[in-house]
Amino acid sequence: MSVALEPRIALPGDVEPKVEDGTNAVDAERSRRIRGAVRTRSQEIRDQHPILRHQDAIGAGLLGVSVLGVVAVGLAHVAGVVPWWASVPVAAFFMAIAHEIEHDQIHRLYFARNAKAQNAMFAVCWALRPYTISPWSRRPLHLLHHKVSGTKRDIEERAITNGEPWGPKRALMMIDPLAASLLRMPKDRATRAPYLKMVAKAYFPMAYVALAIWYSFLALNAANLVARTLGAGPILTAGLGATALHVINVLAIVWIAPNVLRVACLHFVSSNMHYYGDVEEGNIVQQTQVLNRWYLAPLQVFCANFGSTHSIHHFVPSDPFYVRQMTARVVHPIMRANGVRFNDLGTLRRSNRYALDAG
Repeated sequence: MSVALEPRIALPGDVEPKVEDGTNAVDAERSRRIRGAVRTRSQEIRDQHPILRHQDAIGAGLLGVSVLGVVAVGLAHVAGVVPWWASVPVAAFFMAIAHEIEHDQIHRLYFARNAKAQNAMFAVCWALRPYTISPWSRRPLHLLHHKVSGTKRDIEERAITNGEPWGPKRALMMIDPLAASLLRMPKDRATRAPYLKMVAKAYFPMAYVALAIWYSFLALNAANLVARTLGAGPILTAGLGATALHVINVLAIVWIAPNVLRVACLHFVSSNMHYYGDVEEGNIVQQTQVLNRWYLAPLQVFCANFGSTHSIHHFVPSDPFYVRQMTARVVHPIMRANGVRFNDLGTLRRSNRYALDAG
């Protein structure tokens, strides 16, 4: 894979002196420039499109569209109009929008002074995307992520495999939340019990339901495949067993499988656009890169163009995801000129280390 890295723009006295927050002063100045450019472009877009002032309504409306999209494609599949191979990616697309709405709401970008409305939106987001921890558990982890991104204290990114070497373990952890939790279990007995309690609480109850459906779907269909291969015929062909298998298959296809696809794409993109392990704490320039190569488009579709726009969010968290999409074309060149990397695919072999020569 090729790597497209832009050289940093030389600034007067480009010698990496330190400032009080631990960020080298050169990158602190670059961060200031990028934040200024993002905020300026964001305000220009808002002035050009007055409808963006209705941020609460837009957020609720987009979440409503996500719900309608998932329900509509699910009903179309049940009616035999849409095959499974079409319904799964379409539902995943709408679920990706819901994920971005949840992420915005973690930063209280909709109904900022209305806790009931925030909780209602969280509940809808989790109902659409049960294959993950609850939004209420995710909020403190994500806000911590912004404070300590790229360090060992960044629990959120570590949970989705950031910093892990590539191999079967990382691939499994990336797509299966239970495997990710178990494979990260602390070896120290003193911390194991609190860890398991935290995980159990974070996933209860929606992820329990999602995983039960998904594992049942995989196990029963695998058993059917083996039975057919051995000439014994499919299992659970009559009565309550057949009904249960049908219900599990439908729920897996219209609800859980789209989430598995969405999570796999999001975790691959997110874990590789964030750097880990040797990042200066608080240095936003080093925390992320922009991934926007054309061949990543199939992944970006199922995570709302996350790889291209999430880096903007690290500099200015106050813009909702759709505004970031609108600012990207103008601010990307400014980010590139001020040291943010673009399409550093070498991160895949460096286990997401920032240093280009990391083994």
